Amino acid sequence: MSKHEHHHDCSCHEKYHHNHGCSHHEEHHHHDHDCSCHGEHRHHDHDCACHEEHHNHGAACPHCEAKLHSHEPAPRSTLVRLLLTIPLFALAFLLPVSRKLPLYLLPYLLIGYDVLWGAVKNLRHGRPFDEEFLMSLATVGAFAIGEYPEAVAVMFFYQLGEWLQGLAIGRSRRSIAALMDIRPDRAVVLRNGEEHTLSPNEVQIGDILVVRAGEKIPLDGVVVKGEGSLNCAALTGESLPVECSVGSSVLSGSLSLEGLLHIRCESSYHESTVSKILELVEHSAEKKARTEGFITRFSRIYTPCVVAAALLLALLPPLFTGFHFAPWIHRALVFLVVSCPCALVVSVPLSFFGGIGGAARKGILIKGANDLEQLSHVKTIVFDKTGTLTEGRFTITGFHCTTTTEAELLRIAAAVEQHSNHPLAASVIASYGKTPPKADEVQELAGRGIRAVVQGVCYYIGNARLLAELDLQAPKLSQTGTYLHIATKEKYLGSLILNDCLKSNAKAALRRLKELGIQKTVMLTGDTQAQAGQAAKSLHLDDYRAELLPSDKVAQVESLLPEGTLVFVGDGINDAPVLMRADVGIAMGGIGSDAAMESADIVLMDDNLRKLPLALSISRKTMGIVRQNITFSLLAKAIILLLGALGIANLWLAVFGDVGVMLLATLNALRALKISEPN
Repeated sequence: MSKHEHHHDCSCHEKYHHNHGCSHHEEHHHHDHDCSCHGEHRHHDHDCACHEEHHNHGAACPHCEAKLHSHEPAPRSTLVRLLLTIPLFALAFLLPVSRKLPLYLLPYLLIGYDVLWGAVKNLRHGRPFDEEFLMSLATVGAFAIGEYPEAVAVMFFYQLGEWLQGLAIGRSRRSIAALMDIRPDRAVVLRNGEEHTLSPNEVQIGDILVVRAGEKIPLDGVVVKGEGSLNCAALTGESLPVECSVGSSVLSGSLSLEGLLHIRCESSYHESTVSKILELVEHSAEKKARTEGFITRFSRIYTPCVVAAALLLALLPPLFTGFHFAPWIHRALVFLVVSCPCALVVSVPLSFFGGIGGAARKGILIKGANDLEQLSHVKTIVFDKTGTLTEGRFTITGFHCTTTTEAELLRIAAAVEQHSNHPLAASVIASYGKTPPKADEVQELAGRGIRAVVQGVCYYIGNARLLAELDLQAPKLSQTGTYLHIATKEKYLGSLILNDCLKSNAKAALRRLKELGIQKTVMLTGDTQAQAGQAAKSLHLDDYRAELLPSDKVAQVESLLPEGTLVFVGDGINDAPVLMRADVGIAMGGIGSDAAMESADIVLMDDNLRKLPLALSISRKTMGIVRQNITFSLLAKAIILLLGALGIANLWLAVFGDVGVMLLATLNALRALKISEPN
C-alpha cells in the first residue's frame, strides 16, 4: 500500500459545513444531536446511510464502528432506562409467582427495545453479524430455554457497557476537540474608522484586523500597529509567549495575551495556518494503519466462523449423542454473546486517534494512522542540514584581515551588501547592527559577488572567482565556513568567515534518538565536504553525504531504503521530493509552509528538534497500547469461548467477555491521549 494512499471511509469530514442529511451511521437514525465534529457544535438532522456505504466494506460489526465514529454523547435516556430496569428486575426475581415470563419481559423490553429494533433493521439490510443482532438472538434464545434472569442481565450489562463506553469515547473526542479548538469564531475588522464584527470567511486580504488581549488572531497577517505577546501553544505545543510588534508576522489561531494589535490580513481563511492545521487533523482518520486493516479482515472471517461454530455446538452434540438440546443451546448462546469483536473494532482505531490527538497537543501533526505506525518501526533517520540541523541563517564566526581592522572590514561589507538580497548579505547587515554608510554605483556580479563605491572608493565583495578576475589571491585559511572576500581593484583587504550554526537542541535530540534505539543517522547536504564533516562530527552522526543537488538527495535516500524503515527530516520548503520518497517524511518548522503541509507525512509545527524523539516515543507507545488491546481482547475471548464450549461459562461471564473486555480495551486506548514528553 502506498504511504499516501487514502482509505476514504466516510465523507462526513468534508461535508460538515453543510446540512446534508447524513446520519453517519444508520444505527443513529432520525435524531437530532449536537455534533462536536471538529470542535464545532452544529445542530443538524443527521440522517443517511453514510456508514453503510463507506464503513461496512468487510467489517464484521458495523455497529461497533458506528459507535467509534459517532459524535453523539452517551444519551441520558439510556441511563434512565438502566436505573428503572434495576427495581423491575429485582421485583421479578423476588416475587413468589409461578409465571415469571411477563415479569421479566417488562424490564427486558424496557432496556432492550432499541437493540431489538436495531437487529431487525440490520437483518433487513443484510447485516446479520451486527452486535445488536447477536445480542438479540442470544437473549431471545435464553428466554426460549427458560433462562429469564440471564436474558435480562445480558441485555442490561450490554447496555451498561455501551453507555460507559459512549462516555469514554465522547471524553476522548471532546479532549481532542478542546485541544484543537483553535478555529476563530469571529473577526473584528476596521473599516472607515469603525469596527465591524464579521465571520473569518468574510474578511478580505488587506483588511485591518483588531485583536485585543484574550482574543484569537482570526487570520494570518502582519502587525501594523501596537505590540504585545502571543500564546502559540495550540499551533506549536510551546507554552512560552512570543513577543510581537510592528512588522511581526502573526498566525491565525494564536491567542493575544496583552496589548491591542492592528493586523493587516495577508491570507484568506481557507489558506490560513489554522485552516490548514484543522484540515490535517480532521482528515487524519482517513489514512488507516495496516493494523486497522488487519482487524477489519480478521473480523470479516472471525465472526461468521464463531456464529457457525455456535450453530454446530447447539445441534451436533444433541443429534449424535442423544443429549438434551437446552444445555447445548445455552452454550451456543454464550458463543453468540462473545463472538462480536467490538473490543478490537472500537479500541484499535481509538488508540490511533488518541495517539494522533496527543501528538497534536505537542505541536506534532500526524496525517494518518499509517504514518504513526510506520514511524514506530523506523531504523534509519536521514536529515537535511540547512534549516533542519542548523539555524538556516548565517552568522559571522571569524575574520581574516591583511591591511585593515575587523571593524573597518565589517563596515565596508555592510555598506556594499545593503543593496543585495543574498542571505549572506542579510547576515552581514545584522552583524553590523548600525546604519551602514551610503554606497553608490552598485553592481551585482552574477555568481561572483557585488561591487559598489563607498566614500569614493570602489570595493568588491564576493567569492574566490571574483578575486581571480581581479588577479588577486586570498591566503589559504584553515577555518571551516563560507568566505566573503573583500578587496579593491588593486589589493586584497581581508575576508569574513560565515557559518550556518547548529541548532542549540540538535545534539540533545540526536542523543535521545540513539537512546530510543535508532540504528543509523545520516545527514544530506549541498555544503562542502569540510563543512558537512565538521557538522557531522559535532553531532556524532553515523554518516553524511555532502555536495549534493536536490536530485542527488532522492538517490541517496533510495540507496538507504533497503536498510529498513526510513524517515527523512527536512525543512519542508525545498525537500518535497525527498519527503515524498521516504517511508515517512517529517517537515520541520511547518507553520505557514504549504510545501511542508502537502508533502510531509508528519509536520513538527516549530523548529524544535526535541519534537522528533517525542514523535517517535508517541508512535511506539501508541503501538504498544494497540498491541495490548489486540492481545487482551483475543485472549479473553478465546478463554471464554473455550469455557462456554465446555459448559463452564454462563451468559453472565459471556457478557463480560464482550462488553467488559470492550470497555477495558477502550479505557486502555484513552491512555494514548496522555503520552508525555520523553525524559
